[in-house]
Amino acid sequence: MQLFFGCLLGAAIGALAWRAGSLSLSGALAAVVVGGLVFGLGGLPWAVLLLAFFISSSAWSRAFQKQKAILIEKFSKGSRRDWGQVLANGGIGALLAIFYVLAGEPFWTFVAFAGAMAAVNADTWATELGVLSTRPPRLITTGQVVERGTSGAVSRTGNLAVLSGAGLVGIAAGLVSSEGSFLALVGVTLMGGMAGAFFDSLLGASLQAIFFCPTCQKQTERHPRHICQSQTVHLRGWRWMTNEVVNFACSVVGASVAAGLWIVFFQ
Repeated sequence: MQLFFGCLLGAAIGALAWRAGSLSLSGALAAVVVGGLVFGLGGLPWAVLLLAFFISSSAWSRAFQKQKAILIEKFSKGSRRDWGQVLANGGIGALLAIFYVLAGEPFWTFVAFAGAMAAVNADTWATELGVLSTRPPRLITTGQVVERGTSGAVSRTGNLAVLSGAGLVGIAAGLVSSEGSFLALVGVTLMGGMAGAFFDSLLGASLQAIFFCPTCQKQTERHPRHICQSQTVHLRGWRWMTNEVVNFACSVVGASVAAGLWIVFFQ
């Protein structure tokens, strides 16, 4: 029955997000699957963390759109998430929910889920708010000053967004969990979120596929065509290392760091 109602809740949220423009149709269908598994198998604590990520990240994606409009040409997709983005951000959470039930509900799986949600939330907040920085960002690998919206670029504003986004999920995890210390849960979740966002930036600056639009003379994540509809050419990185792959890796690192710290120091 919990799984049934979890699927109903996932369907309701997916439908509302589709109508609000936060998800495409494919994204809404993927959200039904991810949300149904997380809500239905994990229960209320897991649902709260997933909703904290989805609601807050969607809100920031839609905020300050006028200021961010000139940067849309750099990102592979807009603020309306499709199935690929939903699975990249929530796929590891759904897998953890399945493992949570099959393994007899070990608490560390919830901690891993919290770390994954903290990582993708931190990364999304950094992307959406970091581009509003009054100072140009620097590439995380070399320190070179680059354009706003460049993959792998970091700024003080973006770093504060990482801390805030991961912290929100960490506090939520501490409040809804009936096990473990509040401060310990907040701490390991925060560390997992920050580690995942840091790894995301490293991949963005080194291995993520970046393309070039010869018409606009701009670097972009968009392929095969830029926003101007000109065909983009491969500039650097691995072609298969798309933004979705980077986001999934971010969530895996967040989950691994949070769970590892919990097992080593608190279990």
